[in-house]
Amino acid sequence: MELIKFDKKLAKAHSIIGVDEAGRGPLAGSVVACALHFPEFNKELNEAIKYLDDSKKFSSNPKLRQELAEEIKQYAKYSIKECSVREIEKYNILQASLLAMKRACEDLLKQINPDKEPILLIDGKFAIPGYKIAQTPIVKGDGKSASIAAASILAKVYRDEMMCKLAQEYPEYRWHQNKGYPTQAHIAAILEHGPCTCHRKTFLKKVLIEEEQLSLL
Repeated sequence: MELIKFDKKLAKAHSIIGVDEAGRGPLAGSVVACALHFPEFNKELNEAIKYLDDSKKFSSNPKLRQELAEEIKQYAKYSIKECSVREIEKYNILQASLLAMKRACEDLLKQINPDKEPILLIDGKFAIPGYKIAQTPIVKGDGKSASIAAASILAKVYRDEMMCKLAQEYPEYRWHQNKGYPTQAHIAAILEHGPCTCHRKTFLKKVLIEEEQLSLL
């Protein structure tokens, strides 16, 4: 499996930690990051995660993604952390995503106590600022590294479950279906009911302005 081969090569000299986030694009809810470490890359792991790939490709089969997340948890050490809507508004979504990643990495490093120099493989093109750990940002890393891909799965499943719970409190926005993303139904609900405290107000400005412009056509 190419994803595992990529990590095994680096694991000869480093303790590999894959890092990814979920929830940069939605209009509502926290952004979530997962840091993940596989203690071993063996045949059992290879068999358990043979369907591992970018979590976005499981959008048509969330049940399979959930099942894969449970398999991953049996073989990995991981930490999942959030940055709140308030923090997203304060720092902007990129910086909030990187802060959530840092929190997850700090927590995971306490768990694993690595015997080799740790290196963070981060999905995307940005490193975590001000963090004195070796980092390698990898564009589309969830399609190249098993550790990043696994972190992507866990972050996505965690955030989806979080939004489904919030949907029970705010059923009018149908977050159990759209997970906070700007679907037509979600935008229509915001226009009808107004935003709630879980909405990212800075994200809404652009969407609502575009909707207003469309209504004038």
